[in-house]
Amino acid sequence: MQCAPIDLAPWRSRLREAKLIKLNGRVTQVIGLTVAVQGINAPIGEVCEISIPGGPEPVLAEVVGFRDGSAVLMPLGELRGVYQGCSVTPSGKSFNVKVGEQLLGRVLDGLGEPIDGLGPIGGRLKDYPVDNRPPNPMKRRRITEALSTGVRVVDALLTCGRGQRMGIFAGSGVGKSTLLGMISRYSNADVNVIALVGERGREVLDFIETDLGPGGLARSVVVVATSEQPALVRLKGAFVACAIAEYFRDQGRDVMLMMDSVTRFAMAQREVGLATGEPPATKGYTPSVFALLPRLLERPGMSAAGSITAFFTVLVDGDDLNEPVSDAVRGILDGHIVLSRSLAATNLFPAIDVLNSVSRLMPDITSEEHRAYAGKLRDLLATYRQAEDLINIGAYVAGSNPHVDEAIAAYQSIINFLKQDLYEHAQYDHSLEMLKTIVHKGAGEHG
Repeated sequence: MQCAPIDLAPWRSRLREAKLIKLNGRVTQVIGLTVAVQGINAPIGEVCEISIPGGPEPVLAEVVGFRDGSAVLMPLGELRGVYQGCSVTPSGKSFNVKVGEQLLGRVLDGLGEPIDGLGPIGGRLKDYPVDNRPPNPMKRRRITEALSTGVRVVDALLTCGRGQRMGIFAGSGVGKSTLLGMISRYSNADVNVIALVGERGREVLDFIETDLGPGGLARSVVVVATSEQPALVRLKGAFVACAIAEYFRDQGRDVMLMMDSVTRFAMAQREVGLATGEPPATKGYTPSVFALLPRLLERPGMSAAGSITAFFTVLVDGDDLNEPVSDAVRGILDGHIVLSRSLAATNLFPAIDVLNSVSRLMPDITSEEHRAYAGKLRDLLATYRQAEDLINIGAYVAGSNPHVDEAIAAYQSIINFLKQDLYEHAQYDHSLEMLKTIVHKGAGEHG
């Protein structure tokens, strides 16, 4: 009896690709955020270990460039204890994160390790690549279904589709994180993945316990890379969150990815770019910042199995919506929600400036009737804003303009509609009914 021939081709291929001899290098220089290493042959993106004699664990660092015959590495941890001559060993692989159902309800650091004091993540976990490419545009399913966020003004006037990517633009202290917390608690997504990139350490526990709450945390994975972490860890935190969201999407789930904030992600990349010798280009940002933003922002969306709906906050520098990062992000995403400091000062929460916000997919996922009522409310609000100064000083005479009269009749109802308590869950259908009632009421009172 003859045995079937064994196909050795795959094994030969693996043998050719295997690194049977690992070359150890030596640290030759540490300048600012970078470590220069000689003696290794590692590509961009490979993770290396810097051994510290007597230290508890080696320091992980990633190859980010080359200069004068040396590999330039950036640390994924503290460089304290590293000195000239430390041994450096390439790992032979890029950075991966461990994923699985056990991540739900856990808080991770920027490298995917638990920091919530609940011990290691048990069970079988799968290694998942962090630096994935965005899905093939020809294989993305079209977005045809509305997603309820539980926020009345968003559902009624800025309707978001399942698989859409939205930006929340605001200056500091206007309510970006609080709005994210509301969406994470009340949306009808299966899983939330929340990335807090470059945030203040004090705000992390506040967000988890107050904005997110125990119910929201139970179906969420929170990735935290605070502002004092190395720039590369802050960058990895954003990509780790994307990879975890992609894992759950590939399991057929509808995932909500929320990131606070893209601006601090861009600042981290600026630090990396400047440290590796890039020239500052647009208002101090290096060219690699604007090359990296699409690689992050294009990853969420629809796939053959599931969906990732994404909300990215953008910290607007000096409340200038046309500053470089805001302008670049707005051009990539599928819509933007603008929070207004002046509206927040009038105790309107969420302080969404409806007239300056837009959902690009709303016409595709809403009924003709819904769009008509939303457009009418926008028209009433715009008319009132144009005549507001005359109304406030008493110079407007009732009956002078029927459109202004209608806007005045509906204005207080519109403001009450736009306001929503932090712990009020607005049902999608109820929000649409309220929208219809306000428009009809304004027309009826004027008539």
